[in-house]
Amino acid sequence: MSPVASAVVLDLGGVLTESPMPAFTAYEAEAGLPDGLIRRLNSTDPDRNAWARYERNELDAAGFVDAFEAEALAAGHRLDARRVLAALAGELRPAMVAAVQRLRAAGVPLALLSNNVAPMERTGRLGDLLGLFDAVVESSLEGVRKPEPEIYRRALTRLSDAVGRPVAAVDCAYLDDLGINLKPARAMGMHTIKVVDPAAALADLSELVGVPLGGAAP
Repeated sequence: MSPVASAVVLDLGGVLTESPMPAFTAYEAEAGLPDGLIRRLNSTDPDRNAWARYERNELDAAGFVDAFEAEALAAGHRLDARRVLAALAGELRPAMVAAVQRLRAAGVPLALLSNNVAPMERTGRLGDLLGLFDAVVESSLEGVRKPEPEIYRRALTRLSDAVGRPVAAVDCAYLDDLGINLKPARAMGMHTIKVVDPAAALADLSELVGVPLGGAAP
């Protein structure tokens, strides 16, 4: 089958790095909180809640801690929002990093599209990974976040500018671990892959772009 996508846009957390969800679950169990509480708080009023405002850089870390703990209290629970933030630092997934390296070696245009709470460090292993991307779009710098359609449009614009030719939504495969973030991309015409099992996601991506993505880094 001929490739149907000629560019790739990837999320960071839960795609290139381990998902924070297991760490959230572990903290909830340790603190005697209901399973799934953190995720439910994050999905309540998703455009204006503490998490959304933090990812748009409308709150600093201290402001997020106060706001998120207030939301938890309103839901009947006390939690330590600093522990929630600590859970965000997931380890890089070697197979996903190797896949990005293979895509780069094959000349596939690459963009990273991340909801984050502070600009990413351009040092160490993460810095080396970011250097493989033609465009990096971060919610904390843009003032918009997924699933707001504007941030996807910015990713396409930055990628087009970086490679010196138009990259349309229909040209792109987009990988994310959250269905809510995949819906706007799919509505724009992107070929979306939900990352649950990284190996399965890479197999799907390989079919879309026509590049073998298994095995070690090139």
